[in-house]
This record gives sequence, C-alpha cells and structure tokens, in this order.
Amino acid sequence: MFIRSFIFLFGFGLTVISLSYIIIYLNLLTIGYNFLEYVKFISRRIECLNIFLGIFLMSIILIGGKNELYI
Repeated sequence: MFIRSFIFLFGFGLTVISLSYIIIYLNLLTIGYNFLEYVKFISRRIECLNIFLGIFLMSIILIGGKNELYI
C-alpha cells in the first residue's frame, strides 16, 4: 500500500511540475512565437514531456491491482 501511494504521488508530482513548465513557457507567445512553434518547442523539452510519464504512473496505480479497501 505504501509503495502504491508513493508511486501515485511521484506521478502526481511529475504531472504538476510539467504543467507548471508548460504554463511558464506560454510567455513565448507574447514575444512573437505562434502556437505551432510553441507546440514544437514544448515537445522537445524533457521537463514538459514528463507529463506523459506522470499520467502513465497515476493511471497504472489507479487501474491495476486488486481493491485494497475493505469495509
């Protein structure tokens, strides 16, 4: 149970950090980048691509495994 919660929190942290970087990089639109250049830029940054790893970890923990909540 502890390992599953740690992996979920790790995935959640990766997702939050990645989303914050994506929001920070929105400032590129104000200096003249168009939306396609913005998408190309964030698709090359590893800190923005961690969002997929975070969502994957959270979904594996939520979907996989047996139900550990007993009433």
